[in-house]
Amino acid sequence: MKLGLINSAWAQSGRDTSYGIRMTKEIGFDTIDIFTDPLDIDVKERKLIKRECDKAGLPIVSVACVAIGLVDFNPSVQRFHMTRSKAFLDLVYEFEAQNLLLVLGEYIWEQQVIPPREQWEVAVKNLRELGKYAADLGVQIALELEPFKLSLLNSVDSMVRFIDEVDHPAVRANIDVSHLELAHVKPEELRRLKGKAIHVHISDCDGKVHGDLPPGRGVMNFEPYLREIKALGINGTVSIELEYSPEPAKIAEWVREAYTSTDRLMQAAGLRG
Repeated sequence: MKLGLINSAWAQSGRDTSYGIRMTKEIGFDTIDIFTDPLDIDVKERKLIKRECDKAGLPIVSVACVAIGLVDFNPSVQRFHMTRSKAFLDLVYEFEAQNLLLVLGEYIWEQQVIPPREQWEVAVKNLRELGKYAADLGVQIALELEPFKLSLLNSVDSMVRFIDEVDHPAVRANIDVSHLELAHVKPEELRRLKGKAIHVHISDCDGKVHGDLPPGRGVMNFEPYLREIKALGINGTVSIELEYSPEPAKIAEWVREAYTSTDRLMQAAGLRG
């Protein structure tokens, strides 16, 4: 697998988009994932991102999208987020990337007002339509497993069930290693994602709350998870996801640390290549 970085890691740098792309290549990453919103950037920024990635020799693998409105109970909100999600898929195509990393929403009102099955069925219907749209573009959707108690997809069981109900080959799973720890998912449970997972996120955490730390700064025991990921035979990328550094002026050191520790873990697991 390749080792990539989500470019949102550079948000603290105070520099332009090109800087983060150049630094990602300089540090040694194989690929890059882009965190942006096609409704918030213009054509100049889109072209700049693709041009700079091509110049650096960094293939764009994934574009990240949070679309919690896909499971909203208001049809108008759903329609907006369907349109927005399709704009993201267009951007994936434009960037010649592989997948849209999609974060679904949560059950509203603690599952007390709207039956959770109704929200689930709305999500299935909307993802089936998005899957068809993605397939027409020749790209895929990677759904992220979130560790929060009311997230629709917060366990391997819910992920497998959701993908099976959507029943479209363009709708697959992302594996986020620190999310698995926070959701108390055992490494061997990943075996159920054989043929269903296409992309991986990696970071560390304190075992209690979402953190996205460089590997080695938290409590994660990565080896059993990476062993199971290797067994899945994913022909894809492990992308480092980082949240803010406690020392913004040293963000480059923060990213370098994450690269070095992750590369070491992947090499030991026989995953880097």
